[in-house]
Amino acid sequence: MDNTEEIWRHVEAKRPRFSELSDRVWATPELNYAEHQSAAAHAEALAAEGFRVTTGIAGIPTAVMGEAGEEGPVIAILGEYDALPGLSQEAGVAEHRPVENGGSGHGCGHNLLGAASLLAAAAVKDWLAARGLKGRVRYYGCPAEEGGSAKGFMVRDGAFDDVDIAICWHPAAFSGVNKPRSLACMEVDFSFTGRSSHAAAAPHLGRSALDAVELMNVGVNYMREHMPSHARIHYALQDAGGIAPNVVQGKARVRYLVRSQTMAEVLALLERVRKIAQGAALMTETSVADRVLSADAELVANPPLEQAMEENFLRLGPPRFDEADKEFARQMQATFTPAEIDTAYRRAGLAPVPGEVLAERLVPLSAPEPAGVGSTDVGTVSWKVPTVQARGATYAIGTPGHSWQLVAQGKAPAAHKGLEHVAKIMAGTAVDLFRDPELVAHAKADHAARTAEMPDVFPIPKDVPPPLDMAGGH
Repeated sequence: MDNTEEIWRHVEAKRPRFSELSDRVWATPELNYAEHQSAAAHAEALAAEGFRVTTGIAGIPTAVMGEAGEEGPVIAILGEYDALPGLSQEAGVAEHRPVENGGSGHGCGHNLLGAASLLAAAAVKDWLAARGLKGRVRYYGCPAEEGGSAKGFMVRDGAFDDVDIAICWHPAAFSGVNKPRSLACMEVDFSFTGRSSHAAAAPHLGRSALDAVELMNVGVNYMREHMPSHARIHYALQDAGGIAPNVVQGKARVRYLVRSQTMAEVLALLERVRKIAQGAALMTETSVADRVLSADAELVANPPLEQAMEENFLRLGPPRFDEADKEFARQMQATFTPAEIDTAYRRAGLAPVPGEVLAERLVPLSAPEPAGVGSTDVGTVSWKVPTVQARGATYAIGTPGHSWQLVAQGKAPAAHKGLEHVAKIMAGTAVDLFRDPELVAHAKADHAARTAEMPDVFPIPKDVPPPLDMAGGH
């Protein structure tokens, strides 16, 4: 038995319990920094596998780390388990059917993400022990990826200082090495304070904070014509100041997410947004204060690691699905628009294939750059440590991200098959790194050269604490 088959067998043997872990986390969807049940489930799984478990990483109650092995290089495998608001959905049905009206759901597949990463780490632990090799494998349970930037706070606190290589993945429609492209971002709350009054009897005495928010939003929307086409700005009202229209709202708060290709570009755009907020306050005779919540750096590429992971994909081949998997995927695809299906192919850099519902093929590393990217706090890790990510096919082609359709597929047999497949890829890549010190050295040298050429702008200001109150407001 060669090393590849040996590590795959370790993954296969453990898959049932980690599919169960994924389903358990799916059933208890928790938002940024409030993933108490999910973090506890991961800590329990780590302890059951014999890892040395540490909780409360970087002062974050729901951040968990497990380590196994002694001495040698440290290979980290990163997991996540946070959910999204408003996406509650029953599993296994191809119609919108919330479990709880207004409840949360795993609309980005992070229940699968954490479980597969922990499965890979557990398989590598057993492989190291069976071989009697020096080396440490670590699983990092990272909360609050959905706008909370927990990995960035963990990096800032030194949690990755002695890590040699980091490996991660994300659920997707297609399998392959993740192209190292993402947008840097910063999330900021703007709080306006005015003066309440009776909206009919004494409107002249009031100064509306809600008016200020609306004027700020209009100003930012006009700014869109005059910013780089690759930049993105989004906002969501956090506090409208009340529900009574006959009261002039004396307070209001809006949350902005500013994205661009580099952190330097984000900071420049954010200063323009701040000026618009100040202008809105001036026009309404209110005051404004802002609070930085979180921020992510853009991803740093690492060709040596990407090539190593590509070789694992080629050895293993694509995931395989049965007719029952494909029939459910067809039912799900019937709820998508043609544009959503086309976008899935464009994001993977592939040409559409009529009738394809689940991807039983690989996206080659040589595929064109993807169209449309988001942000991830893995980007901040990639500035600190050479990092590589996989994409694993776990849902029907065309499934919109952050949707009830993705939640509906989160416990499907196809999702479990994708979980096992990508765990083998990550575990195989880690084994290659433990067996080949030169690969580790090449990855580090490439990382050092790339980061030396780029401006070192750490995304999270030093005085900003983890926004542990993010899910519940403040």
